[in-house]
Amino acid sequence: MAQLTRMAQSLWFDAPGSVTVRPEVLPAVGDGQALVRTLFSGISGGTEMLAYRGELDPALPIDETIGALGGTFRYPFRYGYSCVGVVEESRCELEEGSIVFAFQPHQDCFVTSDAIEIGTVAPRPATLFPLVETALQITLDAGPGLGEPVVVLGLGAVGALSALLLRRAGADVIAVEPRAWRRLVVDDLGVTTVAPEEVRDVLRADGRPGHVPLVVDAAGSPEALRSALGLLAHEGTMLVASWYGTKEVALPLGAEFHRRRLTIRSTQVSTIPARLASRWDTDTRRRAVVQLLAELPLDRLATHTFSFDAPNEAYAAIDAGLEGLTHAAFGYR
Repeated sequence: MAQLTRMAQSLWFDAPGSVTVRPEVLPAVGDGQALVRTLFSGISGGTEMLAYRGELDPALPIDETIGALGGTFRYPFRYGYSCVGVVEESRCELEEGSIVFAFQPHQDCFVTSDAIEIGTVAPRPATLFPLVETALQITLDAGPGLGEPVVVLGLGAVGALSALLLRRAGADVIAVEPRAWRRLVVDDLGVTTVAPEEVRDVLRADGRPGHVPLVVDAAGSPEALRSALGLLAHEGTMLVASWYGTKEVALPLGAEFHRRRLTIRSTQVSTIPARLASRWDTDTRRRAVVQLLAELPLDRLATHTFSFDAPNEAYAAIDAGLEGLTHAAFGYR
């Protein structure tokens, strides 16, 4: 008997500012795999918006560490990496009917061998899984910070999550964000937030030295990165979580940077740094993320859900900086 052909609806980036949903044939479910029907898929406000804006090198591989993301950022291409759905057919250890997360492009159903059960966590907030994982890696890369002042630049989803996790690790976090509504959200979650023009006064208040040993850049703004170098103490570190794509970033590497022995270092979630490899690997980090999904106030950050049938509406809203939008996702019927 001939195998029934299953079809999926998949999102494609066609050109800067243009995405479409197209049909494609699903492969058969093989041994060790499951068919998942998507409930929600999270939209990345960082890398994904660079893809939408055409601010990525077209020759750059999309992500060599995620099997579902092949090819390069040359249009047209599929992208997305945060699907949460229900297992409809299983030929692996996953039970049919269970809710899982998978690193998959935006698609209404898919076949995978690498899904992660999320337990009782609600599906919509669970689409923040990769952003929680990124924030956890930022916190690990920041190193021990008990009682230390740390400045976090930018309160998008990754910046807000990083601020929360750094505070959980014992750091004295001051989060810097120009938009008042973003500050209000994170302030309500117990993190001290300030506007950019206020940060120096706050760092000097109550007898503080006025400089910090660590600044985490999650703002995606070259200007914010440039100005924040002046916040670092002697031998301080700028930990850059932002991916700037093809944006040019000019930094002042004169007297302050040179004489104070400052360090600029990247943090990235695709790999585990060598100094942590004896204690962490991808599996242990993802198990920690599943636990964090149940503990962090993700419902406060998962603010907007858009129909998968009208994807351009979602990207236009994110691109315009819609007030109140911290994290967006597609909802599937």
